[in-house]
Amino acid sequence: MNHTSIQKGEAQHSSSLIVRLALVLPTLLIWCSTAAIAQTSGGSGSLTAPFSMRVTHLLGFENAKNNANGTLSIQNTALQFQQNGQAAVQIEIASVQDAFLGEQSKQVGGVPMTLGKAAAPFGGGRVVSLFAHKKYDTVTLEYVDANGGLHGAIFQLKKGQGEVLRKELAAKGAHISNADDKLPKQSNAEVTNENK
Repeated sequence: MNHTSIQKGEAQHSSSLIVRLALVLPTLLIWCSTAAIAQTSGGSGSLTAPFSMRVTHLLGFENAKNNANGTLSIQNTALQFQQNGQAAVQIEIASVQDAFLGEQSKQVGGVPMTLGKAAAPFGGGRVVSLFAHKKYDTVTLEYVDANGGLHGAIFQLKKGQGEVLRKELAAKGAHISNADDKLPKQSNAEVTNENK
């Protein structure tokens, strides 16, 4: 009798094992196929996301309004600025001769902030001024047109995006000089004399 009860227990165990395998195997198969698809689509280095950022065109691009907000993007071999609903203005990236970075601080708050600074007692307006400024990056591009004429364009970007744009232009073939080479180096003798 013990012999039949053992066979019955083994049959129940093997049927529960089959049910578990029936649940685990499709899940494992789906997981492996998803991983394989992710490797093939993400592994190809030829697909790059288009480069685009919101900027303010201060001046310089032909047929673009001064102080106009828009999108600066890289389309194949061209640098393109497009205002909302306007035709895009573009130059060839290879025509860019240099890109210079700068910083700009702009007071925010308008008339209400100015009145608040004036009304602050005991010189408190100076403290308010410390917090009423926003910093921006500026990028000045030097480029050559089709006739060989040298032009410039200035863009205002969010803080930190200037260097990103400069590196992206250099990667796409623009002639960008190294900014560190243009800064004068200070000798040790000058440093010790300044500290005295």
